Amino acid sequence: MLHGRPGETATIDRLLQGARHGRSGALVLRGEAGIGKTALLDHAVEAAADLRVIRGAGIESESELPFAGLHLLLKGLLDRIGALPERQQQVMRGALGLAATVEGDRFLVGLGVLMLLADLAEERPVLCVIDDAHWLDGASAEALLFAARRLEAEGVVMLFAAREVHAPRFPTPGVAELRLAGLTPEAAARLLDDHAGELPRHIRDQILQESQGNPLAVLELLAAQREGQLAAVPYGLRASSTVSRIQQTFADRIATLPKPSQTLVLVAAAEEDGEPATVFGAAELLGANVSDLEPAETRRLLGMSGGRLVFRHPLIRTAAYRSATVSRRLAVHRALAEVLDGDRRAWHLAAASTGPDEQVAAELERSAESARHRGGHAAVAAAFERAARLSADPHERGRRLAHAARAAADAGQQERAATLADDAAVLTTDPVAAAEVARFRAHLADERGGATSAHQILAEAACAVAGQVPDLAASLLFSAVETAWTAGDFPAVRAAADHAHRLKIPDARRIGELADYITALNGPAGGTVEACLAVRLLLDRDLAAELSGLRQSARIAWWEILLGDYRAAHERAVRLERQSRAQGAIGVLPRALMLLARTQLWLGAHRDARTSATEGVRIAHDTGQRHNLVFLWAILAHLAAIEGDHERCKELTTEITTHGAAPSHSRVTAINALFDLGLGRHEAALEKLNEAVNGPNKLGTVHSLPDLVEAAARAGRPAQARQAARWYADWADHTARPWGQAIAARCQALLGAGEDAWARAAHLHRQNGDPPFERARSELLYGEWLRRQHRRIDARVPLRSALESFERLGARPWADRAATELRATGESLTSRADDHDPLSRLTPQELQVVRLAATGLSNRDIGTQLFLSPRTVGYHLYNAYPKLGITSRGELPGLLMNHDFPSDADTGGGRR
Repeated sequence: MLHGRPGETATIDRLLQGARHGRSGALVLRGEAGIGKTALLDHAVEAAADLRVIRGAGIESESELPFAGLHLLLKGLLDRIGALPERQQQVMRGALGLAATVEGDRFLVGLGVLMLLADLAEERPVLCVIDDAHWLDGASAEALLFAARRLEAEGVVMLFAAREVHAPRFPTPGVAELRLAGLTPEAAARLLDDHAGELPRHIRDQILQESQGNPLAVLELLAAQREGQLAAVPYGLRASSTVSRIQQTFADRIATLPKPSQTLVLVAAAEEDGEPATVFGAAELLGANVSDLEPAETRRLLGMSGGRLVFRHPLIRTAAYRSATVSRRLAVHRALAEVLDGDRRAWHLAAASTGPDEQVAAELERSAESARHRGGHAAVAAAFERAARLSADPHERGRRLAHAARAAADAGQQERAATLADDAAVLTTDPVAAAEVARFRAHLADERGGATSAHQILAEAACAVAGQVPDLAASLLFSAVETAWTAGDFPAVRAAADHAHRLKIPDARRIGELADYITALNGPAGGTVEACLAVRLLLDRDLAAELSGLRQSARIAWWEILLGDYRAAHERAVRLERQSRAQGAIGVLPRALMLLARTQLWLGAHRDARTSATEGVRIAHDTGQRHNLVFLWAILAHLAAIEGDHERCKELTTEITTHGAAPSHSRVTAINALFDLGLGRHEAALEKLNEAVNGPNKLGTVHSLPDLVEAAARAGRPAQARQAARWYADWADHTARPWGQAIAARCQALLGAGEDAWARAAHLHRQNGDPPFERARSELLYGEWLRRQHRRIDARVPLRSALESFERLGARPWADRAATELRATGESLTSRADDHDPLSRLTPQELQVVRLAATGLSNRDIGTQLFLSPRTVGYHLYNAYPKLGITSRGELPGLLMNHDFPSDADTGGGRR
């Protein structure tokens, strides 16, 4: 019976009951050692007699071996992997060592785990229990948490137990947590009474005082008392911590075992897989054998369970290992290395090493390469780092540290990666290798919001290699200029160009030209044309590189967006998103979805933009991509501003301001100004926009220039807008997009250019309908102007068109303005467009699923593309049907044909 845990058991019971009704959930139990986490897991297992139970645990000595924890969890289910989609089969088999490894994104294993659990739940609900999750290897933890965050409607419950003190961190963003406190004095007393009701009062009080409500401490202190090992605590003082007191109690009990039994227990503690042949084989080399297990079994320290040697509690293992002398530990690791091979042998050899050893370092490097193919990036980093520490040659140490840094970054361990890369830079003397390390350090700094230090790293590296590899120095300085521009550090832009000139490196002229263009952004002419020329140089450089990687495509799409070529950028983003999904490149997918959402927003597919950005946020959170996360939040905030959703807009802009680098702050200001503009708060909008567009990076806010013109014109201060209108006109003329020239004409019309300017804007918008929101704004402003010219009948045509577009886009404040103007012309209005649009009732996830289902894809295929289980896909379809007023999948194609607007259907938005 569990004492003092009614709330905790009720929470677990609710999760289990939900699974019986097709709902899923995940929960992390946190607390100090012995607080009752394992007991709660046992309660869950006992309460889940009608569920399929899968149980595993993290193992300290295997915390650097890729997918060791996952293999232990799934070892009884390996035959079920064959039912997964082929790509997931390959990745799962490779990760678990069942087949040759295949290259793939590390998150594909998590998708495979999700699909496997969902498949099992088709037969009956599933309870998946992972104890000591803080000791899981990084690859296993990542895969299991990836699956846990995506549980919805499979009938699966995942329970993790993780120690909070004296243990590695186990971060679980996006998964519910339950922290366990100590038992109340009354509950602790009842627990003690259950196991020893006739203790002398002073012994009973001592145990309750020292245990501090820790259930395991109560029981172990009781066991120590029975064995005569419960020492009195002098002067009423408690031990430094309950955990250390329990651990010491276990160490004292181990010390009373015969020496051969102590040896066997230590071997089992050092090789935590618990494989009897391995443990007994190593123990025999040290003078112990199978018969020496009996004393440890008698004292309930170590025993056999499920064909493995198992400690009764993880702290017994910790006590056995940490209480042993260094010489005994080294001997045990050497013995284990004798009976093992592969990765485990390499790690035990490393543990037995007391100084540099190139042979052991080489074995660890081979282990790292094996882990790399299996996608265990954290294990790769650990193996290379340990190999580096064992390397006597500084060059080899630096090379291995550089590999460790890249692997740590791939594992999402940005701080660790930066430290390793800095260490590698000190030891790397080869100019080409040093330049590559510098690029990587700059990339890490940029990703962590340190663009200023990023361009300094690149410039310093360029100067260091210029004499030996001038072409490489040119490439580094080109990147330094670009990075300094991103950081808004214009003196650094000029400094990089000066370095190129002084060092007389190739491309010095082009680097200087790029710097001149960027520096002109701060000039009185606004610099929008020069900024475009700078972007064209960068675009031409990337196109000339003839690289075909996903990240290269993402860069090119970004340059196209900055040049206003949204159609080309959109087509590239659609391809990039599809390729990322097909290749399982989940690490690239947030960037692809950001680019796709940005182009969808501009092309008027607001519904699709929200869907893409929402998915991008979810995956960026999972993969730790803060930089992309800020961009995705900005797209969602822009949508919220257009729709007049103040709370959502405020929530998102706060996130951006908190987590984004300095250039993102001007974007937040522009978004808030757009919100004000929609509500007719022209003075407030003008104040914000003056701040945003007069910052150092005008190209980033070029689309806000027309907002400033409108705000100033409507606030009766057109003089404040003339410069902004001129800058925008320069940009529009240089990019030569009809829609840009249409908006420039609108700006001139607002500043008094007359009907010819309005007519020109309308004519240019008709040439190219992009972007619908801006076209509708031009129509609204033109209609307002016509009405104020007392031409009410003429005003109705553009105002009707504007109202229809705003309603379709969900731009409520703008639609209200258009409706008010229409009423002022004497026209009566019908109901809003979205009252007749069933797709507007769907959530972003439901819309994605419905779109894919309409193409004929199965639930499994849809799940593979969206990183969801088939059951969750079915759940979203089940919820979508009544919202759409249909009853079957076969009705979806016809419904979408009637209600999906062309601008939505043609912009990706989940269609494949």
